[in-house]
Amino acid sequence: MTAHDDPSWRPETLAVRAGYDPASAGNSAKPPITMTSTFAYASARQAKDIHEAYFDGTGPEAGGSTKHIYARLGHPNLDMVETRLAALDGAEAAAVFNSGMATHSAIALAHLVRGDSVVFSRPIYGGTNGLLTGLMPKFDVHHAAFTDGCDRANIVAAVEQALAKGPLRLIVIETPANPTAALVDIALVVAIADEFGERTGQRPLVVVDNTLLGPLMQRPIALGVDLCMTSLTKYCGGHSDLLAGGVSGKTALIAPLRLIRTTLGSHLDPYTSWLLLRSMETVHLRMERASDNARKVAETLRISPKVASVTYLGFLPEGSPERAIFDRQCSGAGSTFSFALHGGEAEAFRFLDALRLLRFAVSLGGSETLITHPATTTHYSLTPEERAAGGISDATLRLSVGIEHVDDLVADVARALDVI
Repeated sequence: MTAHDDPSWRPETLAVRAGYDPASAGNSAKPPITMTSTFAYASARQAKDIHEAYFDGTGPEAGGSTKHIYARLGHPNLDMVETRLAALDGAEAAAVFNSGMATHSAIALAHLVRGDSVVFSRPIYGGTNGLLTGLMPKFDVHHAAFTDGCDRANIVAAVEQALAKGPLRLIVIETPANPTAALVDIALVVAIADEFGERTGQRPLVVVDNTLLGPLMQRPIALGVDLCMTSLTKYCGGHSDLLAGGVSGKTALIAPLRLIRTTLGSHLDPYTSWLLLRSMETVHLRMERASDNARKVAETLRISPKVASVTYLGFLPEGSPERAIFDRQCSGAGSTFSFALHGGEAEAFRFLDALRLLRFAVSLGGSETLITHPATTTHYSLTPEERAAGGISDATLRLSVGIEHVDDLVADVARALDVI
């Protein structure tokens, strides 16, 4: 936070105020865009000191006000959005990248070396699955997965399987999961990581992909995770017009991720940083409206005889383990969930082709309502067995409800159901 930010402010206020002090920019009420690729030094001595501070964390410039070198290493607009994300997540620091997958990749490359292993939850975003099961094995990194994030035995079995292959360095979970909104018990995973750390002498880091609920409806850092990753393209960006990703946590864990970003060149540019900072100001309003709409759309789907199941989190039965976890770690059901039609791909395609208002496109969290068919789009690269393990069938459709008038959304869904 800046010196003028108050840590007692609620998330909605932090989303508007954190990370920018008007006094730093001629008292402009809103932050300017610093469109430069490089920054001039005041002196030769200062240049050396700034580089020492950036790369070694020592010297007279370390721990002081941020000095910049080259935009790939950092720039004022990136500083602002990182400060705001850290404040929203309740973390010491954050690193922001040019996409969610760049963020996931930096975490993997920073913490996994040859012979290591990683455990992850299923279902999980298709890109993350590709990173952990396709790319990282080329570096001789092993993996294991669990499919029931509410069951201790299922998680422990995956951890034991991974440890048999090599040192376990990361446990990566996505909760709620893409596309089915399946839950993982964050506190349970943290406890298991602690237990295996005591047993092996090397505690794995717990990484939570918080994309489906974001910082307004779930705060994993408060539940003990090491790194909270969010695809900022989604709700924080919120208008389907930018790509960004971020990760928050303790400063000691964030610093090496920034160095990886410098090497890979995966920083977020000044204009997109500025646009993201502006979008963050209204994330709570958009998510509240979208969540209200989602419940009504989900209720329409649930009562239709054409629909086999709906994974909307607001429908979790009272007294179930999943409901207890939801109540403990989430403050809202969000607006992204899946539903399955009776039938298969043919029925799903007929439904999609009959829609007039809902947009058939990948991604989620935008102001417009988006729908997609995971088996042939976002999770196409998974094997049929991997999709089945994550609860994805040929009849599954993922819905990200937006902020349009709910009556129009319901009417469009009902019309499409009629043609099946």
